[in-house]
Amino acid sequence: MKKFLKISAIFLVSLFAFQMVEAQRMQKVNGKNIVNPYYSRTDSKILKLPESTWKKVLNANLFSVSRLNDTEMAFTGKYNDFDGLGTYYCAACGNALFKSDAKFASTCGWPSFFEAIRPKSVIYKKDTSYNMVRTEVRCGRCDAHLGHLFDDGPTASKKRFCMNSISLEFEPNAKNSK
Repeated sequence: MKKFLKISAIFLVSLFAFQMVEAQRMQKVNGKNIVNPYYSRTDSKILKLPESTWKKVLNANLFSVSRLNDTEMAFTGKYNDFDGLGTYYCAACGNALFKSDAKFASTCGWPSFFEAIRPKSVIYKKDTSYNMVRTEVRCGRCDAHLGHLFDDGPTASKKRFCMNSISLEFEPNAKNSK
């Protein structure tokens, strides 16, 4: 009986995780539910797609931030004060970006992390917009704009990845989703 309960629990957690991924692939675009065929938590192949393709599969707010380099207003994002345990993924393509144990309360108004999940999960570009010189952080798989990197973080590296919540999707650790 214990084995049956254990297998049933594993099945239910797996089903829950699958449904979460499917829900994240589904977005409302121009009033219609659209499945993003490029969203994958397992495929690490670099995506080189025209902006017109992204516009068809991302909702207007996510497209504006991830493809047009917009920024959501401070203190409005769903992950700003969020402290769940799990993994943050790119909302556009599903690439793993950050673990929750690298998140910290920066009080800047956006979710902040002191390190990426893997060195190649993000890429960096020089950003000279608004008469400033900053380091832009982009998804290493689909080149989506995620936010900026600053040198005032809490660890020895002094890194603060200041991210737009809308560019992120969160999946709780399996042991925390009970």
